[in-house]
Amino acid sequence: MIKHRLFKVLKKRGLLTAENVEECLNEENESGHSIGRILREKGYVGELDFLRVYHKISGVPFFPSLSDFHVPEEFVRLVPAQVARSHNLVAVREAPGLYVVATCDPLDVYPMDDLSSMLEAEIEPVLATKAEITQLINRGYQKSVDGVDEMLEGIEDDEMLMQVDMEADAEDVLDIANKAPIIRLLNSIIFEAIKTRASDIHLQPFTDSVVVRFRIDGILYNMKTIPKKVQDALISRVKVMGKMDIAERRLPQDGRAAVRVGDGEVDLRISSVPTAFGERIVFRLLDKTQEVFSLEEIGLSTSHFELINRLVGYSHGIVLVTGPTGSGKTTTLYATLTRMNSQEKNIITIEDPIEYQLPAVSQIQVSNKKGLTFAAGLRSLLRQDPDVMMVGEIRDIETARISIQAALTGHLVFSTLHTNDAASAVTRLLDIGIEPYLVASSLIAVIAQRLVRLICPDCKSEYEPTEPELAEINLQMEDLHDGVLWVGMGCDTCLNTGYQKRTAIYEILPIGDEVRRQVIARVGASKIKAAAIERGVPSMRMDGARKVLDGQTTIEEVLRVTQADLA
Repeated sequence: MIKHRLFKVLKKRGLLTAENVEECLNEENESGHSIGRILREKGYVGELDFLRVYHKISGVPFFPSLSDFHVPEEFVRLVPAQVARSHNLVAVREAPGLYVVATCDPLDVYPMDDLSSMLEAEIEPVLATKAEITQLINRGYQKSVDGVDEMLEGIEDDEMLMQVDMEADAEDVLDIANKAPIIRLLNSIIFEAIKTRASDIHLQPFTDSVVVRFRIDGILYNMKTIPKKVQDALISRVKVMGKMDIAERRLPQDGRAAVRVGDGEVDLRISSVPTAFGERIVFRLLDKTQEVFSLEEIGLSTSHFELINRLVGYSHGIVLVTGPTGSGKTTTLYATLTRMNSQEKNIITIEDPIEYQLPAVSQIQVSNKKGLTFAAGLRSLLRQDPDVMMVGEIRDIETARISIQAALTGHLVFSTLHTNDAASAVTRLLDIGIEPYLVASSLIAVIAQRLVRLICPDCKSEYEPTEPELAEINLQMEDLHDGVLWVGMGCDTCLNTGYQKRTAIYEILPIGDEVRRQVIARVGASKIKAAAIERGVPSMRMDGARKVLDGQTTIEEVLRVTQADLA
């Protein structure tokens, strides 16, 4: 029997014990649930491990991705969306008298039998993860108002606010089959955002509707339009998730929550503000399962890579990473700390928030409510015998002073600052009240950066640019490889934008003797930058032009995120 073969392989791989098997079989008899569901709910075996082992012993095909499949129209017509969602079943192909149906629980055979009767056809199962099946169901059953009608099916106006009072600690957003309509709607929005790699979700109220917008690769896109009657219930559900005050609608609030997508977990930082048409909500999504990038993966040119490699070898000093919110500063800092992480160094960070867990690094979360500010935390860090410290952000003169004193007393300090370019970071420290001699003696480098979108590899094609177009980023025809550049034409993979994923462009200013003299003399940022360019320090726009020539991004992207290099 396949169930016993499954247990045998799982025990052989060390994923189950004999006691686990007995416990699962007893629960199967008592609850009537399938073994696959019981194994997942108890956390004994992850979904991927279960499906791969089942595929190996049964020969049933396993598809890691269903992105290339489409739900047959006849399946959508004959099978209600609620049935497909309840049992996580969706057809991926049809033939005369036969449907190939994806399932994540092949041992639960009764829903397959019901589906066969409903379709009046044979069912041939294939394996796929719950996330992939849910995504395909969402695409297949997309309806008039972006699928919202189906989510709200059967709910009355006076029932709206009765649907929001459920606990939501690390809720699985794939588990929407038996949830109230409002919860289904919000879970589907969050799940879709995670699948499209969105960094933020905006719920923006207007006069007669609520628009759902996703920020994908730094750009906002309108994704759904929700009826106005749902607004209060949806906002209340968000507040329940974020443990915010449902009754307070006149003041801004902040909250946080965690949701699960299959085996992974995503942190949500939630912000609400009152507007003329109701409360506006923004979620920031932090995927805990995402790996920290290495220095080789963040878009550094050879010279920039060598420079940062030298910086991590310094024993003391302060390195600043600058740029606006969402420009990848934390990613660069994490990549840098990962490069220097070793048994010989004590590395401690103080952050708000802790975005990713770094192995063998002590990370401290700022808590202003409890009095643990950047400045207060920094004082404590200095008593922890650190070799390297990372301060999430220099926000005030007190944090700046302590960071600089730490750098002057034998510590290597990394931090971020909100300025437009590298030279402006130097003058910013002077502006907030740090003495020029302290800046000159402690600062060793400033890294400025922006994120540019990469051309989608699936629809990338060549074109011949014009000279005026090239002149905008200081390029000439002779700089081009074979006289062409590249652009994305737009496809389903990139949501017809021509771009997919992002990389960084950099401007790294080493603080040498010339810059130190300029700091002491309080020279302006524009003059510091002009002198640096004359010495051969490439600006962000120059680094962007290099990535355009390499076919990574486009002229429009570089112009969007950088300013002209004015003397």
